[in-house]
Amino acid sequence: MLKALIQTVTLFEQNASIIFCDETKKCAIVDPGGDINILLNVAKDNKLIPETILLTHGHIDHAGGASELSEILNIEIHGPHIDDKFLLDGLKKQGEMFGMQTRNCSPDRWLDEGDSVNIGNEILEVFFCPGHTPGHIIFFNKKANLALVGDVLFSGSIGRTDLPGGNFDQLIDSVKNKLWPLGDDIYFIPGHGPASTFKVERETNPFVSDSALS
Repeated sequence: MLKALIQTVTLFEQNASIIFCDETKKCAIVDPGGDINILLNVAKDNKLIPETILLTHGHIDHAGGASELSEILNIEIHGPHIDDKFLLDGLKKQGEMFGMQTRNCSPDRWLDEGDSVNIGNEILEVFFCPGHTPGHIIFFNKKANLALVGDVLFSGSIGRTDLPGGNFDQLIDSVKNKLWPLGDDIYFIPGHGPASTFKVERETNPFVSDSALS
């Protein structure tokens, strides 16, 4: 079974997730925005074997530590969609704006709708969900009913669309036509704040509830 450990990192209080196959202890580190030593210690303390770094999108709070972590662990970076290349190419400049030391990122593999990622014996499906950024993707494991949605959806809210490349209509479309069809009983880990379920958000989220979208 796929399991997840959530670690809040950076001054943006971003949820970096370490998801792992319970049988093999192989893991992927999702959206390592920074505080690399904390993430390394979480993996070590839980006797996990880092296999891949996964990125949902190219903002600094999600991708700022990816290149450094990849170098330390000698593992590949997969994702996001190539439409976020301009953001990953500008990570160093983003860092200078916020007083953060970071490096630009060149993923080993861009991901797109229909792709999949293996973690030990588990499989993550990739869905293209633009709106917050042009190249945003989410990861979904059907067996565990678990989705890692980055900044597409939050508990009680949705991702910002006023940043470069953001598009409100695309974001709403991504939630309605990519996330909701996965099922109500999906437990999701957002990029910030507490986890929730699609059922709860469809009932109560003021932006994308069934009543708001009707």
